[in-house]
Amino acid sequence: MTERADMENAAFEPSALDLPAAASEVERLSKLLTEANEAYHRNDAPVIDDATYDAAKARLADIEARFPDLATTDSPTKQIGAAPAEGFGKVRHEVRMLSLGNAFDENDVAEFDARIRRFLDLGPDAQLDYTAEPKIDGLSLSLRYERGRLVYAATRGDGVTGEAVTANAFTIEDIPETLDDAPEVLEVRGEVYMTHADFAALNATQAEEGGKIFANPRNAAAGSLRQLDPAITAMRPLRFFAYAWGALSELLAETQFDALVRLAALGFATNPETRRCNGPEALLTQYRAIAARRAELGYDIDGVVYKVDNLAYQQRLGYRSTTPRWAIAHKFPAETAWTRLVAIDINVGRTGALSPIARLDPVTVGGVVVSNATLHNEDYIAGRDNAGVPIRGGVDLRVGDRVEIYRAGDVIPKVRDVDVSARPEHAVPYDYPETCPECGSPAPREPGESVRRCSGGLICPAQRIARLKHFVSRPAMDIEGLGDREIERFHDLGWIREPADIFTLRDRFESGLQSVAALEGWGDTSAKNLFRAIEAARTQDFSRLLFALGIRHLGEVAGGDLARHYGSWDAFAAAADAAAPAAAAHRVAEEAVIAERLAATKEGRRARISEARAKALTSVDDEARAAWADMTGIDGIGATLALAICDALSAERERAAIDALLAQLDPKPPEISDATSPVAGLTIVFTGTLEQMTRQEAKARAEALGAKVSGSVSAKTDLVVAGANAGSKGAKAAELGIDTIDEKAWLSLAGRA
Repeated sequence: MTERADMENAAFEPSALDLPAAASEVERLSKLLTEANEAYHRNDAPVIDDATYDAAKARLADIEARFPDLATTDSPTKQIGAAPAEGFGKVRHEVRMLSLGNAFDENDVAEFDARIRRFLDLGPDAQLDYTAEPKIDGLSLSLRYERGRLVYAATRGDGVTGEAVTANAFTIEDIPETLDDAPEVLEVRGEVYMTHADFAALNATQAEEGGKIFANPRNAAAGSLRQLDPAITAMRPLRFFAYAWGALSELLAETQFDALVRLAALGFATNPETRRCNGPEALLTQYRAIAARRAELGYDIDGVVYKVDNLAYQQRLGYRSTTPRWAIAHKFPAETAWTRLVAIDINVGRTGALSPIARLDPVTVGGVVVSNATLHNEDYIAGRDNAGVPIRGGVDLRVGDRVEIYRAGDVIPKVRDVDVSARPEHAVPYDYPETCPECGSPAPREPGESVRRCSGGLICPAQRIARLKHFVSRPAMDIEGLGDREIERFHDLGWIREPADIFTLRDRFESGLQSVAALEGWGDTSAKNLFRAIEAARTQDFSRLLFALGIRHLGEVAGGDLARHYGSWDAFAAAADAAAPAAAAHRVAEEAVIAERLAATKEGRRARISEARAKALTSVDDEARAAWADMTGIDGIGATLALAICDALSAERERAAIDALLAQLDPKPPEISDATSPVAGLTIVFTGTLEQMTRQEAKARAEALGAKVSGSVSAKTDLVVAGANAGSKGAKAAELGIDTIDEKAWLSLAGRA
């Protein structure tokens, strides 16, 4: 069994995936994680367990690191929580509430320490203290105090905006209403949780009264805090541990540990298991001690959180898009269980991908009930990987099989093994569909890809509805009043079939018997509010429009990068049209590379990749080549996304729908962050090793000053900042006569001399 599992793990490591297989896996994992975020953070009804979520997110991050072009800005690895639910007031966090990166083994902890030291330029023997505290499995809460009084409490929400639960927070005994000797502004952050004993007593009471039975203490705590009626919250035994802070008018202390001591002195409960540790070995010692006492704590934890103790170091280390660099959660290992595979269903995603899902006899794995598992693709079901190498000993999966479910690892949850001896006599090999189960359109599998995709496009209801929901969502066009249920209803009525229909809805259905206001549950006021929101969306930001189009791999950050680079829709569309021939040639080139690699493997020779790629690119003219180089040279935009853009704008039906939409819109161009800076509007390339700041810091600073940052040097480059060992980019800049400055000059230019 172990040998089979090891074979399976090796076959599905990111390093074993080619680009098409990786793209398919990114889409599958993104869908899984997005749905899990909604269920966990907004609905308090998890569909997968924490270990499953963490491992899926870790695998997605690994694939994105190996294939940077697949890393979209709306990737779940860059998201925090979920949008606030309707029914609560909304609070915008002055300081974002972030999530934590994860460590799963001792090597991850050592690498975390090494990354910190590299960033801070500290040697391996330099003193570097951390704190280690239990990671509470509860609901994050932020408490804002002004002049010592609690003014509001808010959930994390999506990290930027949370739900106002102030009245509910007042009912929790661990949360003080007033503070003595506190900073004028103090946002205390922590976790609302429920003890095991209180959870058992609550469920017993619920059972006696015929109420809802909660699955675990975290669900009970989250559901209790997010009650619209505070009286219900008051009857629930909620507790609160403080472990961090947001906005401050003055520092609490100079270290993380001493800041927690200060919070305790102010009257907050802090976790007594928290320790200050010097270096990774001390962290691991504390991790093992907490793990050994886990069952005795009386509340659920799912790991140990490590934070750099020195707050000045924390400030220098800063943040990634969704996680701080100075903290990480070392998660406890997950478990396995055996159950029965009762069905294999096919889900059709927004991009048409046919994704198989295992329906299982519900089984408890590590205290959480699991009833579904993702099955990757048809190769995985057949018992082989994308390259045809056997996994699980080459045993296929059949409905009725007894299977082992694994909650951690690189795919979550996954089938780790099959008990062939328990296979029913009537079990037959699974016949993977070649047509879309939603619309009946052919679902071909392109050469080199591991996934089948429905070719129906907008005629496929699964794709059409999902794309419309994405289009109106909060991070995209943000059309208030047009949520998932409304989209489904208007689609079923035939009123909205493509995005352009949204902006003609008022002209078609503002009045009369067949009108929005006449629908059940609607009225004049709600209809007018909807039409007002639609009108406002006509001038939505250009960057949001790009994200809203639902182009594969094009996320929020990429939308912003493209908007800043091109400035307008007309320029963007013209660039995509010009680059289309080069994109087509690039695809042919990559297929030629795949074929050459396979041929070389079979013939036992070294692959002639450069030669195979060059042959496919010879027919591209200079204009197309330049447009392609310009698009792929934008920092953060690679060949995979550029291909998706050119595909979307080259497809006849897609382009017609987009053109019809743009005829209704006047998107707002991007604003220059600092139009008065000396680099505003310039295209800058950073190359070589920078000593005073990281490449990430330099890019962020340049963009804040209104510059564009490119990843490659071209005739459109205005300035090159060359650190040590500038290499080929420095040489090309000299060849093109582009102004080149060193890091010292850049710091002076950027106002940091």
